[in-house]
Amino acid sequence: MRKWEDLPQYMQVKEVRKYYDILYRKKNILLLKRMFDIAVSVILLFLLSPLFLILAIMIKADSKGPVFYRQVRVTQYGRKFRIHKFRSMIDRADEKGSLVTAGDDSRITRAGRLIRDKRLDELPQLIDVLQGNMTFVGVRPEVPKYVKAYTPEMRATLLLPAGITSLASIYYKDEGKLLDNAEDPERIYIEEILPKKMGWNLRGIEGVGFWNDIGVMLMTFFSVCGKNPLNER
Repeated sequence: MRKWEDLPQYMQVKEVRKYYDILYRKKNILLLKRMFDIAVSVILLFLLSPLFLILAIMIKADSKGPVFYRQVRVTQYGRKFRIHKFRSMIDRADEKGSLVTAGDDSRITRAGRLIRDKRLDELPQLIDVLQGNMTFVGVRPEVPKYVKAYTPEMRATLLLPAGITSLASIYYKDEGKLLDNAEDPERIYIEEILPKKMGWNLRGIEGVGFWNDIGVMLMTFFSVCGKNPLNER
């Protein structure tokens, strides 16, 4: 971890300090977490390479445009990177509508609906994990526009790399459906959904740990398979 004084100025606030101190005491756990990320991402990229090829063919056969969708997102310490995702929408979809995606969004392609349902569009993020831009369990990376809407406490989520999954991701796996009937999806996302997700994300920072990560990964697997690993709250 960086020293407190080396953090971006907007993160050096009392609301972030509480979470910084928690993570600083767990530096060894964070090192183990990174070693796990490297080892598992390499193994999965090798094992899943045939599936990557099949999905790439499906995407190219279904609509014009690149196989990957490379949008700018924000990760640890506010650093920007271009995320890897299988393209599930028409080419340049973010230029033709909202940055958030409702479940009935007309920009989603036929192949895109298939791969989004099982979160297969996120498999290429294994590349981002290997590169160090992401981790397996952590806060989902937001676009810069939404990061600017963070409260001081929400900025604590930038102390760690962005994640592929988290408890918030499991609870809000049907986020698109919540936005289906919204007149202004972006406003609803920023004012209602984002604060609730961040509540779970901040709890995740407080309880960060190797075995907790394994538990969240297993819950994500069951969630994708159609099971409900979480009790209703």
